[in-house]
Amino acid sequence: MKQESSSAQLRSRLAEIFQAALGSVEGDAAVAAWLKANPLSGELCLIAIGKAAQSMANGAYRMLGDRIARGLVISKQGHLDLSVCKRRGWQAIEAAHPVPDANSLLAGERLFAFLSEADERPLLFLLSGGASSLVEAPVAGVDLDFVARCNHWLLASGLDIVQMNLIRKGLSRIKGGGLLGYLGRREVYALAISDVPGDRPAAIGSGLLVPEPDLAAQLAAMDLPDWLGERLEAGLAQRQAPAPQVPRLHIVANLQLAREAAERRARELGFQVHRQDRFIEGDAADTGRRLAGELLQGPEGVTVWGGETTVALPPEPGRGGRNQHLALAAATRLAGNGNCYLLSAGTDGTDGPTEDAGALVDAETLQRGTQEGLDAGRCLATADAGAFLEASGDLITTGPTGTNVMDLIIGLKG
Repeated sequence: MKQESSSAQLRSRLAEIFQAALGSVEGDAAVAAWLKANPLSGELCLIAIGKAAQSMANGAYRMLGDRIARGLVISKQGHLDLSVCKRRGWQAIEAAHPVPDANSLLAGERLFAFLSEADERPLLFLLSGGASSLVEAPVAGVDLDFVARCNHWLLASGLDIVQMNLIRKGLSRIKGGGLLGYLGRREVYALAISDVPGDRPAAIGSGLLVPEPDLAAQLAAMDLPDWLGERLEAGLAQRQAPAPQVPRLHIVANLQLAREAAERRARELGFQVHRQDRFIEGDAADTGRRLAGELLQGPEGVTVWGGETTVALPPEPGRGGRNQHLALAAATRLAGNGNCYLLSAGTDGTDGPTEDAGALVDAETLQRGTQEGLDAGRCLATADAGAFLEASGDLITTGPTGTNVMDLIIGLKG
């Protein structure tokens, strides 16, 4: 009983550390803090796009109130408070993620209409991860079926987020700085929560406000299937020349802030913290096994990693996402190996096409799942880690978090 109690307590501490990290990069507080330090005068129009759109818009409203003359908020299904948007007189659209749907195209039309109807008031853009899927205006010859086909291929390709967004830019009228051509001469402020390595503005939300002048050369260097390469070549020919004036994109929250908050909370809870500055990427299963090995061989305490791995999906994948895949692979190394725990979760509260954020595994995860009749190796091979982790009782479900700064992986050796 004492051992079970200790395990439950350590798992609870890990969850607490993760929540502290989320709180440090939540959109409402991040936007409000920036606006407090950089006051804006007069009335303006607000456009918030991404998984953290509602939270970021709330922070802007808290600081600006009725000085927001008009608002447009575009986010993932289930991530908007429609009643709040209606009460404030804002337009609100929910679209699909990670694969665009008809509402994504509708969001693109609404965005164009909003800009054409707006007067010369300044524009405040609030951008966060997910914008690539949530709002779309394809080039001529690209319809919704093609966009969906392309995104399904991207998600199964093993490409990283920067490479995927380059391809999305080539098929869009608004990505890669294309939206700048529709802003006129208005003054533009742009705040973003970064969900990309190195906080590159051109990669956040596929760079709606950041030109990609060498896009054609970058795409030409990639090994793409013929059906996609031909459409990209046609799409690039339709894109407008880069805009002469580009607004500065201010990063208000990122992975580094989340990692620092996690480490800070771990120290407050009395743990030794072992800093790991490298960005975690590559195959999720290989990474999970490697990090579990580092945890087993390392000293007692807490280790915090951050990044974004990839999974090359089989033809008919099961349930899960990269964090669940990483966690289950880690569990195969942790099995029976003492007092070690590993949490891997998406900071946006979702992991792949699931409503789970990730998982928290330990030395008994494999045993619990196997007792329920599942095989970890088979689940990894079929990208069905979520089924195993549900059976083992290790899934993490947070709901929408109001942020998106990639993934956190937190190890604890007790």
